[in-house]
Amino acid sequence: MSHFSELSSKMLTGKALTDTIGQWRASGETIVFTNGCFDIIHRGHVEYLAKAADLGTKLIVGLNSDDSVRRLKGPTRPVNDELARALVLSAFSFVSAVALFADDTPYNLIKTVEPDILVKGGDYRVEDIVGFDIVTNRGGRVLTLPFVDGYSTTSTIKKGRL
Repeated sequence: MSHFSELSSKMLTGKALTDTIGQWRASGETIVFTNGCFDIIHRGHVEYLAKAADLGTKLIVGLNSDDSVRRLKGPTRPVNDELARALVLSAFSFVSAVALFADDTPYNLIKTVEPDILVKGGDYRVEDIVGFDIVTNRGGRVLTLPFVDGYSTTSTIKKGRL
């Protein structure tokens, strides 16, 4: 398999996503889920995703579609389109799958994935994380991970405009 094919094979939707999750569950994998826009990948993203991956054996990243990012962040975002963002995320060895979602929240995607562990950044209260109810009702865990100070997409964009 070529390297590009390997990256593309990590981008999963619909039946391919549910089939893959089924195979992982049958193999006893621990599925971790996180989500975000991941517009301009920076050190904070890399450390966060690596730490999330360390919590289980498979990491699924829910990725906001371009339209979803625009609704959340404004008309000038995303800087990178959804395919570019998905490919960059897929290049990380610790990311097992990338699943695009078009809603403002990943709630429906979390219902599909039913992760064992749901992770978000440290600016959330655990009980306020979208999908908390889904994961905890199944006996799973919902966790936050601290941010790396000084790294954000917004600050990266501002630095580029100086």
